[in-house]
Order: sequence, then C-alpha cells, then structure tokens
Amino acid sequence: MEGIGKRIHREIEKVFIGKKKAVDLLLTGFFSGLAVLIEDIPGVGKTTLARSLSRVCQLDFCRIQFTPDLLPGDITGMTVWSPELRDFVYKPGAIMHQFVLADEINRTSTRTQAALLESLQEGSVSVDGKTYPLPQPFFLVATQNPLSFSGTFPLPEAQVDRFGLRIDIGYPEREQEERIIGLGLPESPFDSLEPVLSAQDVLEFRKKVRTLYVDRKVFSYIVSIAQATRQTPLFKGGISPRASQHLLRAAQGWAFLQDRDYVLPEDVRVLALPVLSHRLSLSPEARMRNRSVGEVLETILSSIPMPSGLE
Repeated sequence: MEGIGKRIHREIEKVFIGKKKAVDLLLTGFFSGLAVLIEDIPGVGKTTLARSLSRVCQLDFCRIQFTPDLLPGDITGMTVWSPELRDFVYKPGAIMHQFVLADEINRTSTRTQAALLESLQEGSVSVDGKTYPLPQPFFLVATQNPLSFSGTFPLPEAQVDRFGLRIDIGYPEREQEERIIGLGLPESPFDSLEPVLSAQDVLEFRKKVRTLYVDRKVFSYIVSIAQATRQTPLFKGGISPRASQHLLRAAQGWAFLQDRDYVLPEDVRVLALPVLSHRLSLSPEARMRNRSVGEVLETILSSIPMPSGLE
C-alpha cells in the first residue's frame, strides 16, 4: 500500500493543524516501533496529536495521567485475591493497551516513571515474579512539560535513553492558530477522523520497515556519528549503542514514509537531532561557552561527510 503516510497525514490534519515535521516524526516512531517523547509547553497539541494517530489506526487506546500520587502498580498492574478462584490473579494495569499515552510523565515520581522501563525495552511487564507480554502492536507516546515548569521531575537517564525520538511542537503560525480556534467549536473533533489502518496492518508494516535495505556505508555513517559524540569534550558522555540502533530503525521508518525500500544517508542526517539530542548532556565547558545540545550536535554532523556511491 503506497502513500500510507500521506493518508494518515490527511486525517490527522483535520484536528492537528500544521506542524508537518512533528507528524512525520511521530509516524516514524510509530512504524519503526520506537517510543516517542513529546516535549513542549501545555496547550500546543501534544495530546491531540497522539490521540488522533490512535484513532486513525484503530488501536486500543489508554491515556495515563501522570500525577504525584500515581503508583507503579497503577501502570503495570497487580495481583489481587479472587474469591471465586480462591487464588491470586493478575489485574492488568493501564499499560496493557496497544496505544498508551503517558501524559505529563514528568509530573510523577521517578519511582513511578521507572515502571515504564521494562515495557519500553522488553515489550512486557513483570509483576510478583511473573512476566506478562504487552498487546501487539504496542506504541507508547509520552508527553512532558519543560523542566522549568514547577512540579516536574526529571526523567531518569536510563528511561530517557529508551525513547526513540523526542519531538518539539512549538507555537502555530497565525493562520494555523485561527483554524485551531475554529476546531474548538465542535463537541468532539475526533469524530471526524476516518480509520486508515487496522492493528494487523500496523504489524505488517512494521515487519516491512525492519526489512528495508541498509547499505554498509550507512551503518558506518551512524557509527561515525556515535563515536564523535563520545570524543567531543562538549558532552558529558556520548550516545549509547542502543541510541545508534534507534537511529538506524528510525531511518528505516523515515524511508518507509517516503515510499522507499532502502535507507539513504540523508535519512540518518534528518533524524539525528530528534533521535539523539535528548540523550546528551552538556559538559561544564560547553555551558561556559553558552552552547546548546543542538548546536554541538549540528557541529558534529557538519564535520562528518555523508557517504555516497551506495551499493
């Protein structure tokens, strides 16, 4: 099925106006099976974007509102006594849905945030020594407010590294904002969305994405980027091998959305910032120079020539 990305775009644009790059990045994470972190100020459409994608893909949706009193068991589930069975049985938590929106994830404690760790990496949760697989296809979108907002808890580094991409939405243009205001008039604008995919379609497309051809030179290009982040004195530490894997998988997802069956170095270049920037921290030297993570990463990318003459 060609042009699937355009078909999804057309539906999402009914309720999420503009910001094509943000939609493209979300779809990249979706089809490559990578969790996505959307970070921005309240009210710019983070939740709307996630809900609209779940609607057009007909996936079982659950929104988890992260609050200071949320417990790990609320997410993963727990074992409870069943009088009928006279035994303890597993009561599924909110994570046991195909499409999970972890809303304002940095408003809860780090202990509760850590409840997502296993699901992101293993596709399962463990409760009282037993492992329960997540429903498939599974997709996690987390939203968070900038750390400058009160009542926020920084995500643990181990958890941040498990998010495949980070997306910034930003303010809309004037014309776009006028259209957004108009969307607020209907009782439920999501009712206008038409389904584009089924859960089975998503599984098949994800398998296809993982088989897209990647030239050895593209592998080498990704490794060169990873090595450069580890060698610069402007970062506390470089990206992990997991991040390199995520960059490759995201590049495959991006190529799929362009209706290609192979990955180009340009795909890696486009995705380097959204895939890598949230995993990197500035060194004291970089802070003294008033540098940002994006600036340092752009400098690194500019210094590494993109390969040509792919086989």
